[in-house]
Amino acid sequence: MQQEYDYIIIGSGFGGSVSALRLSEKGYRVLVIEKGKWFKAEDFPKTNWNLKKWLWVPELRFFGIMKLSIFRHIAVISGTGVGGGSLVYANTLPVPKKAFYTTGSWKELANWETELKPFYQQALKMLGATPNPKLFDGDLALKQMAQEIGREEHFEAPDVAVYFGKENETVKDPYFDGKGPDRTGCNFCGGCMTGCRYNAKNTLDKNYLWLAQQNGAEILAENEVFEVKPSGAGYEVRTRSSTAFFPKKKKFRAKGVIFSGGVLGTIKLLLKLKASSLPKLSDKLGHDIRTNNETLISVSTADKEKDLSKGVAIGSLLHTDGNSHLEIVRYSKGSGFWKLLHLPMASGKNPVSRMLHISGQLFSSPLAWFKTYFINSWSRSTTVLLFMQSIDSTLKLKRNFFGSLSTGLGQGEKPTSDIPESKELTRRYSKIINGKATSFALESLAGIPTTAHILGGAVMGNNASEGVINSSNEVFGYKNMYVIDGAMISANPGVNPSLSITAIAERAMSLIPEKEVEKTSF
Repeated sequence: MQQEYDYIIIGSGFGGSVSALRLSEKGYRVLVIEKGKWFKAEDFPKTNWNLKKWLWVPELRFFGIMKLSIFRHIAVISGTGVGGGSLVYANTLPVPKKAFYTTGSWKELANWETELKPFYQQALKMLGATPNPKLFDGDLALKQMAQEIGREEHFEAPDVAVYFGKENETVKDPYFDGKGPDRTGCNFCGGCMTGCRYNAKNTLDKNYLWLAQQNGAEILAENEVFEVKPSGAGYEVRTRSSTAFFPKKKKFRAKGVIFSGGVLGTIKLLLKLKASSLPKLSDKLGHDIRTNNETLISVSTADKEKDLSKGVAIGSLLHTDGNSHLEIVRYSKGSGFWKLLHLPMASGKNPVSRMLHISGQLFSSPLAWFKTYFINSWSRSTTVLLFMQSIDSTLKLKRNFFGSLSTGLGQGEKPTSDIPESKELTRRYSKIINGKATSFALESLAGIPTTAHILGGAVMGNNASEGVINSSNEVFGYKNMYVIDGAMISANPGVNPSLSITAIAERAMSLIPEKEVEKTSF
């Protein structure tokens, strides 16, 4: 039997969660379909060595909260589970600089800075944003570097989606007049990105989704959508189990569909549907993929006095110039899995020169590197430097022969981990904490950068030749079909994008009218 809804939302991340709450408030019957699992605090792993609970690799029966996808030009970290990327992200909620609103394919569609301002405020309130109240060893080292380079006034503790209160003390809902769940004060364990086990992180299942369910919205977890096709005045949506050995299929009908599966989920599905049931989708689908021009470089200290694992996932940031900023990222004690995928930070024009650079470092200080990899606790002694730029460059996502996604080059220079400003800041920071710098093996060996913030692919435009969606997030060519997730981001924010996705989703939902009450005649 087919179940009928007003709206079906594919994905439960920042865009999908906002959509679920606002549509349910307006009287619509809503179904949220999520590929990942439901997670309670006790379901999260104690450390990231528990790969089965941390990583999403269904082929190995790993159904965790984080997925690593590797392409020719980029490696991407993304989230899975009810609450999407909020389960695994670093809680940080910065507002982008002016360039975000005045560049990209959406720049002529609205005065975005003015238009979005109230929705940023609404998003900050809903996500429980508050400045990080405590700085720890990794943050203090960044503050020292800010002083050394003459930019101390550009150092800040960012707004983060964390309930601080009293450490480890549980209280009644402090955010939504008692309508939300109980919350517990953060203990600064650094475990935000393996899943908060202490009920302090403001994940979407504790705000938008929680309230949406109170309004009657339904959430179907562990199901993946594989077909969306027009049917009558709406759409037929088909799913299959994403975790069962023998996947069961289900069929639903809805008047409207919202794609909110994140860039990799949404673009992969839409590219498939463009070749079958949704041929009118814009040819711009998959274009204008952006990565914030990021680098992720780890620095491991030899100073046993320092504990770089203490704090929230991102507790401080430094605006290093008008286009760039640097953030301190941490994992909790014991979460040292990443070291298996790291090599000494290297530069070079090709893999051979890079390998020589790596070998030279290993042979010049063998004892220090031995301690880094085998003796020191990696997460306790290591901080990750997340460098981001608002300078623009793009990629393309397309379907290959096997039906999987692959990348191609777009406009601007291709993404690279060899960003001079990032390398120089890393050297300065390493000197301050007496540390050794490492990168993901792909960055060190091939210059292929890693990003946690892949964006675009279904960008806004004035028409179908310029974008996939209009300024209201509605898909060109299809009524009551929307894209509301990172794929809609139409310029380079240059900062962590979760707040912007939330704000733009809030705006899109504000444009949908209340459901008309059907009158019954006697």
